[in-house]
Amino acid sequence: MSSDTQLMSEVTNIADECVSRLQKGKKLLFAGNGGSAADCQHMAGEYVSRFLFDRDGLPAIALTTDSSILTAIGNDYGFENLFSRQVEALGASGDLLFCYSTSGNSENILKAIEAAKKMDICVAGMTGFNKGKMDDMCDYLIQIPSSHTPNIQEGHLIAGHAICCAVEQQIFNQ
Repeated sequence: MSSDTQLMSEVTNIADECVSRLQKGKKLLFAGNGGSAADCQHMAGEYVSRFLFDRDGLPAIALTTDSSILTAIGNDYGFENLFSRQVEALGASGDLLFCYSTSGNSENILKAIEAAKKMDICVAGMTGFNKGKMDDMCDYLIQIPSSHTPNIQEGHLIAGHAICCAVEQQIFNQ
C-alpha cells in the first residue's frame, strides 16, 4: 500500500480533514456492513480509547453497534435506511462520516452518504478496486487495489490505522 502514492496522499488528506474537524469539536461517524461493520467498531474504539499512546478520547461513533437501534430501523424503515436514519439523528454539520463498502455499492451506505451530504457532513469512503457508485459521492475515497474482499478489508484496516496514527500525532503533538 505504501507504494501507491495516490492512496497514501488520500490517507494524509483524510487525516488532515479529521484533525481539522475534531479540533472544531466535531465527531467521526462510521458505517459498514458485515466485516466492514467490525472494522467500523474497531476504528471508533481506537479514537475513543487510544491508539499508540495514552491521551484524551476523541469523539467517534460506530453506527453498527446498537442492536435495538439497528433492528428498529430495519423493521420500521428497511435495512436500506439503517445508516441514513442514524446519520440524520446523530450527525451534525461539520462531522465526518467514514463509509465502508468493499463493492462501493451497498444501498444502505449510499443512502447514508446522501443523508450526510444534505447535512453538510464530510464523507470519507473506503472501497475496493471497483469503486462502485461511492466514487462520485464521497469527498475522499480510499480505494484498495483488489477485487478480493478479504484483501480489501485488510487494506481498509491498514489505511484506518494510518489515518488514526496521523490524527493522534497531529492533535496531541506526539
